[in-house]
Amino acid sequence: MAFFRTINFAEPLPIIEGDGVVLRTPQMTDFEEWAALREASREFLTPWEPTWPVDDLTRAAFRRRIKRYAEDLRTDTGYAFVIARCADGALVGGLTLANIRRGVAQAGSLGYWTGLSFVRLGYMTAAVRALVPFAFNSLRLHRLEAACIPSNTGSIKLLEKTGFVREGYAREYLCINGVWQDHLLYGRLNGGSDYGKA
Repeated sequence: MAFFRTINFAEPLPIIEGDGVVLRTPQMTDFEEWAALREASREFLTPWEPTWPVDDLTRAAFRRRIKRYAEDLRTDTGYAFVIARCADGALVGGLTLANIRRGVAQAGSLGYWTGLSFVRLGYMTAAVRALVPFAFNSLRLHRLEAACIPSNTGSIKLLEKTGFVREGYAREYLCINGVWQDHLLYGRLNGGSDYGKA
């Protein structure tokens, strides 16, 4: 059984190609496009995310975010990606694989967001489908987990379409938009026979 990832600490994360999208490491050069997309999507994203810090869309906050992503990568505790459209390189959202647990768990938690103007166009489905082989083959994880608020029908459809299976219900699981919210719990196993192919 493998207990460590196969990614080299000295190398940047590879660009992951999907159906019409690429996943790549966020860079400071993404700041203006990222901040503009997040600001334009604020009303849409707010019900599904933790409360945004007052300075969340500032260059300084983005720099801190990039540093945290680099530290998570260095310590093998998280992997962050921006999602770009292949056709023109437009930033459409972001995806993270966080809370990586090694040893007997070999698991990580999936998080994601899509800018309002790119919702329901298939970009996040393509991004999740592209990330799964990376998580299982390159990072050698055995299990991916995700959670969503029961009223978030878009996330439920995304997770089920990409091979995640509903496993449970957690009361007041995460503090979202300033309120402790119940969540549906989903999981996907590496090669699990009870999991549909995405």
